[in-house]
Amino acid sequence: MTSTFRTLTVPLDAETFPGGLPSFLVRDDVLCWTRREAGLVGFGEIARFTATGPERFLEADIWWRHQVLEADIQDSVGCPGTGPVAFGSFAFSKASAHESRLLVPEIVVGLRDGQAWLTQLTFDDGDLTEAGARAALDRWLHSTSANPGIGANPGTSATVVDDPVPAAAQAGGAVVRPLPLAAGATLHTGSLSEEGWMAAVAAGVAEIRTGALEKLVLARDVVATVPTGVKAAEVLRELSARYRECWTYGVDGLVGATPEMLIQVEGRTAQARVLAGTLDRRDADGMAGSPLEFAERVLAGSEKQRHEHDIAIQSLTTQLAPFSEAMNAHSEPFILELPNVWHLASDVKAELAEVEGHVPTCLALINALHPTAAVCGTPTTVAGALIRKLEHLDRGPYAGPVGWLDAAGNGEWGIALRGAVIESPHTVRLYAGCGVVDGSVPETELAETWAKFRPMLESLGISS
Repeated sequence: MTSTFRTLTVPLDAETFPGGLPSFLVRDDVLCWTRREAGLVGFGEIARFTATGPERFLEADIWWRHQVLEADIQDSVGCPGTGPVAFGSFAFSKASAHESRLLVPEIVVGLRDGQAWLTQLTFDDGDLTEAGARAALDRWLHSTSANPGIGANPGTSATVVDDPVPAAAQAGGAVVRPLPLAAGATLHTGSLSEEGWMAAVAAGVAEIRTGALEKLVLARDVVATVPTGVKAAEVLRELSARYRECWTYGVDGLVGATPEMLIQVEGRTAQARVLAGTLDRRDADGMAGSPLEFAERVLAGSEKQRHEHDIAIQSLTTQLAPFSEAMNAHSEPFILELPNVWHLASDVKAELAEVEGHVPTCLALINALHPTAAVCGTPTTVAGALIRKLEHLDRGPYAGPVGWLDAAGNGEWGIALRGAVIESPHTVRLYAGCGVVDGSVPETELAETWAKFRPMLESLGISS
């Protein structure tokens, strides 16, 4: 064995898998980052880094740079995502007990702009050959996989209620939503009842009205128990098919499809997609005009929604500015249409500047950008402290960065939204959050969380 990475990247014929990368989502322990048909899918694990605390991003950055510094890289494709690659998931909070992680797979299949490739990574001394890489991929695709629960989340356990009853009949206690459940599945509230969470929203609004902060993002969790088993590969395939405009992610039991890009780096160009302002598509039922006209009227025409969006944009651009030579963002947000909701969205693009002789890495940028106002609030320090006080929940990896990076400094990191943590072969904890500003109504924010739970509920076979 050697302590140095060795990698071989060879081209693949994309026409041999016309379904794109989702056709490789066949194992429950798969690593994935896909959008439409493109992205990266990984199998196996040859190295892992974990960290907790406020320095988790920088510690991971140092570890990765050390790993690839003297790596033996054979790469005949040469585009972002080829050569050595690590998938990652980071805890939302610096105070979280949840371990942030980088995982280095043995095999990676990539697809970008019609170009497909296969990478094998190893610490072994043996020869790396195209035939060996293809054989290794074949073994992963045709061997049995285990369900990848990543252990119990540090949050409060859900209370089990046997008979689903309307939420109104469960005031002050655990609530089971009256949903049609697949194959005997049950759904329970997590750390707070619906009433308890709405009280937290009201308390947040009261704090905002004192002038202590402008915006607060509050999250909640629900737990689904599926007697037939939580099958991560099926969940990922459903998400990638239903939510093609989102980035579908799977890292060590964290699964979801996020519409929000924290930072994407290619060479010296960085891009982000910021969302703030949400409308359930079901709210358009029976309304005059086209659904999109309704969304534009309610979202773009709402002072509250625009204010929330402006805070999110300012948060990101202010933190990104010191790393940039030039930056541009949409002067007006656009309506992002997803199957479950509409969002006010803005894309930001920046040309990165050299800092102390080097272009900043993905993880260095994440260290500066996270958490944004879109998932925490503003001012960040005040909002973060209030989140810990009101949520009664360790978010774990929810709303933290999730994605990948390569040896050249390229990478894509989304915010882990519209997702869940597989805690055991039969249980999965879902998360959703809402931006709270002056004028937020607790009942409306609660309804928004259910709209945001919908992608994961549907992918589990639980209609909402």
